[in-house]
Amino acid sequence: MSDKFHINLSPSELPERWYNVQPDLPEPLAPPLNPKTGQPIKPEDLTPIFPMELIKQEVSQERWIVIPDAIRDVYRLWRPTPLKRARNLELALGTPARIYYKDESVSPPGSHKPNTAVAQAYYNKQAGITRIATETGAGQWGSALSFACKLLDLKCTVYMVKVSYYQKPFRKSLMHIWGGEVYPSPSDRTESGRNILARNPDTNGSLGMAISEAVEDAATHEDTNYSLGSVLNHVLLHQTIVGLEAKKQLELVGEKPHVLIGCVGGGSNFGGFCFPFVSDKLSGKLDCEIIGAEPSSCPTLTKGLYRYDFGDTVGLTPLLLMHTLGHTFEPPGIHAGGLRYHGDSPLVSLLVDKKVIRPVAYPQNPCFEAAVLFANTEGTIPAPETSHAIRAAVDEALKCKETGEEKCIVFNFSGHGHFDLNAYDAYMEGKLEDYEYPDEKIQEALAQLPKFPTGI
Repeated sequence: MSDKFHINLSPSELPERWYNVQPDLPEPLAPPLNPKTGQPIKPEDLTPIFPMELIKQEVSQERWIVIPDAIRDVYRLWRPTPLKRARNLELALGTPARIYYKDESVSPPGSHKPNTAVAQAYYNKQAGITRIATETGAGQWGSALSFACKLLDLKCTVYMVKVSYYQKPFRKSLMHIWGGEVYPSPSDRTESGRNILARNPDTNGSLGMAISEAVEDAATHEDTNYSLGSVLNHVLLHQTIVGLEAKKQLELVGEKPHVLIGCVGGGSNFGGFCFPFVSDKLSGKLDCEIIGAEPSSCPTLTKGLYRYDFGDTVGLTPLLLMHTLGHTFEPPGIHAGGLRYHGDSPLVSLLVDKKVIRPVAYPQNPCFEAAVLFANTEGTIPAPETSHAIRAAVDEALKCKETGEEKCIVFNFSGHGHFDLNAYDAYMEGKLEDYEYPDEKIQEALAQLPKFPTGI
């Protein structure tokens, strides 16, 4: 067991391959479906918005996929990231548990998101694309893709969920610094956006709406592809560099995790962190609980159905088998904007369905309470999204205090909250509202799920 505060890897130990969890799943992943026919989509169906190399990664059954040297060269700007022992937090809690966190906040945009942004920009550049369109919730993905596009000389258009566009102006500033153009979504730039605004001019927006706009933008411009910051298989693949590093760092200090935790919106930081441990758990080599923490106002994994649904509000995307609250679901404007998504990664959803992963849901006030405790003990201010993982880690550590168990708890610190200080002001002033989204509203959205395939 380590008394070190930081467990670092050298640049030479940067992983050379991403880990693909698909060959190790309990059962094969259900295929994406064409929404018009209900039949599995073909790789060529995705070429209008994705480069072929990413499409190949999306469906690959190879366990290991080589990271191109050009991508690893960019990664070295901030990777490998440190694994840190949260000693002060342990002392404040009075727990016998050992708490570690993988610090992804040290990247230039301040989160885990550039791990896939750089990869996606690279493969689009190789395919001759000159512009990428995307959505963003809290702005972490939009700023990461703007950063990656600037390094690779691509243009970047970001549709930012309207409530976050106004809540988090400095994320918008980051995107502008790195050359991205940013629009509040829904906007009047796309047919999807105009139709949504016509129905509800006062909407807060949602990731589903912003995805509709970005996909339409890409599909109607030959020089433009679409890029997604979470959910899809290739996105979680790129993020496994996080878990691969963490696995090696834990081995260096003789630790095996008893509990792994990540916050969950679409599943990218959670899957990237946890997937490299999944095969060991499934094979019995690792006795470990894997916990996904989500907001109770957008309880996709804890209250959603495991069904085929669209990834966007309008219905432009293929149908994915995933946990969903319904593609028309519009969550409240909580500050953890990156977790306000109606669906979830098909990979994560399958593992939740098979009881490999345990989801939990929290209101925002208990999460901010844990975040402030973390900031007061460990120093770094967490992103509102990350605060959900910290809440779960604190709860698990307090259980150890009650039982006396000396568990090793490891969570992914997915990003810092330096651009979310107005949310902390609201919490400190007692102005944050805890939303328990009404079941009847969820049922209304679930009633709008596609009616096929009937066998699911």
